[in-house]
Amino acid sequence: MLIDTLFTNPISYLMMAVSLLFALTVHEYFHAQAADWQGDKTARAMGRLTLNPLAHLDVVGALFIFTVGFGWGKPVPFNFHALKNKKWGPALVASAGPLANFMMALVVGLILRFGHINNLQLINFFAMFVWLNVILGVFNLIPVPPLDGSHLILAVWPWKWEKYRMAFMRSGFLAIITAVIFMMYVGGPYIARPIFSLITGLPLNF
Repeated sequence: MLIDTLFTNPISYLMMAVSLLFALTVHEYFHAQAADWQGDKTARAMGRLTLNPLAHLDVVGALFIFTVGFGWGKPVPFNFHALKNKKWGPALVASAGPLANFMMALVVGLILRFGHINNLQLINFFAMFVWLNVILGVFNLIPVPPLDGSHLILAVWPWKWEKYRMAFMRSGFLAIITAVIFMMYVGGPYIARPIFSLITGLPLNF
């Protein structure tokens, strides 16, 4: 667990904790911004249109982040009926979070690859930041509820199958367990790892 690293390697613990905190904050902020751009002011009214981490952290999710190394932010609320595009609007809101993670991974990864950085601690921090953002981006695109990928699936799911849509959205806990197992054996080693190496040009050492 991440908390063990606090006592064995405090610097690595700090790098991972800061990376996770920033990655989740920007992820949720982009959800809020995407909804706001489409005319829904719910997130703005609730103070979620900000990069202040305190506005986006869930108490239990934050506890998991700083102890286990895996957690979640407070979901950004949006009003489906207030979105300008009723069909694709929710999918655009959902995809904004993972897109933010991939954008951050790309920018920092390219700096790491072409920036001629000589400080080993900074290289490790940037590498950790890229890896965690890639992991978050890939994980959240898995098409199971309540992950962001489920909203992308629903955008193309025929409305005549509404009862199946609702059953799909209620399958939360089992779906999350399935998604975690998928990341452990497929998403992490065969999707996230190649993306990390492609961006940074580095092997994954953690």
